[in-house]
Amino acid sequence: MNKKWLIFVLAALCADMTFAASQQEADRLGKDLTPIGAEKAGNKDGTIPAWSGKADEALPGWKWGLERAGFSKMTKEEKPLFTITPANVDQYASKMTPGQVALVKQLPNYRMDVYPSHRNCVVPTSVEERTKMNAVEAKMNADGFSLDHAKAGGVPFPIPANGAEAMWNQKLRPTGVGFTFQNGGSVLSPRRGTNDYVFYDWELTQFYPWGKKDAKNVEDSGKVELYGYYKYSAPVALVGQAIIYISYLDKIAESSYYFPGQRRVRRLPAYAFDAPLIGFENEYMVDIQNMFWSTLDRFDYKLAGKKEIYIPHDAFKMYNFNTPHKDAYLKDEVNPDLGRYELHRVWVVEATVRAGMRHSAPKRTYYLDEDSWNILIAEDYDSSGKLWNVRQAWQIPVWELGGICTYNPFIQYNLQSGRYMSDYSVLGQKKDVEYFLESNKNVYSSSFYTPDTLRAISER
Repeated sequence: MNKKWLIFVLAALCADMTFAASQQEADRLGKDLTPIGAEKAGNKDGTIPAWSGKADEALPGWKWGLERAGFSKMTKEEKPLFTITPANVDQYASKMTPGQVALVKQLPNYRMDVYPSHRNCVVPTSVEERTKMNAVEAKMNADGFSLDHAKAGGVPFPIPANGAEAMWNQKLRPTGVGFTFQNGGSVLSPRRGTNDYVFYDWELTQFYPWGKKDAKNVEDSGKVELYGYYKYSAPVALVGQAIIYISYLDKIAESSYYFPGQRRVRRLPAYAFDAPLIGFENEYMVDIQNMFWSTLDRFDYKLAGKKEIYIPHDAFKMYNFNTPHKDAYLKDEVNPDLGRYELHRVWVVEATVRAGMRHSAPKRTYYLDEDSWNILIAEDYDSSGKLWNVRQAWQIPVWELGGICTYNPFIQYNLQSGRYMSDYSVLGQKKDVEYFLESNKNVYSSSFYTPDTLRAISER
């Protein structure tokens, strides 16, 4: 092998390798960087404040079971600084994503109300400590996409060297041990020329084993990223259908699905990536659940740097479970009165389908909030390079998690079909989502998530 060829091979190998941060870099955490890797300083214009480590708090009188909007100590009295509409969108486009600009220009009543920015995302001390350890010891496998090791309960790569590391930060971001919807809701808007919405009711529990207080390493729990249980109670065509799924660090998820008409549990080995989600009329790919639910082997992920973007944040009205469906879900868009945007810095990750792989959205862009690692905006492009789907998730600081910022509801707008899909929502569902730092419920135990459990609870 000649020297030039050897240099080429070594360079190609190194391009896919992940190197932990140096101790000197890790020591920046808690100094000029926040404990999970964001820039502490504000921006030069003063429109993004410095991170102070101060969490939002619920005003006296709030408890779970009451709507969250109106109880935020930091934001209750605030009014929008300005509103982005078709008339002025070009003025603000430099701090918007291409998808956001398209939504404002294409949807009849869409707008973005922009409020003062709050950097109120915080994490427990245990997360800070484990994130600092991860900075020097977390590592990927030689394949360049699966995780080999990370301390449980911490952000794995707070100083990311590439896009795959940033995506793992999103997958393992602080979010407690799990969440439960007793009565969650989804909506699919009407096809063009009709007025026929599809409303879905369901229950859902999702469990993160690495979120337990006694968890040591992410990989210790059988290399499981998360467990989930989901069951439909509406519409009629889906009543009784249910799924248990196990998502892994290094391989495709295992999904077991119960079909009541057959009274059988079936494995769904290909229920991943761009497979259509059952019951959503081809408007919903499996891998967009939770904004991102996939292994990283289908795409190459490029870390394209940071931008200042108007992101959904402190969006408490999106959790108003008493808002009637007719007031929330308009024909062309979800009611913009419920939205709230703030200027924040985001990491931009560009995903391009790998050579030899296929996906119906061969290019995607993800926007990750630097203070939480949550994906709050994602955009799909079709095979011709045309913008296709735009998703936005509605982040809040969760008081019962001590101020950890997370999200559940998200909305996808299909710019080509003219339809939108809302999921993981409580709007009009009469009950809020419950978040847990720790729980003794059996659904927060790995032994619950088996085909036998699904069969037993479905056939009662």
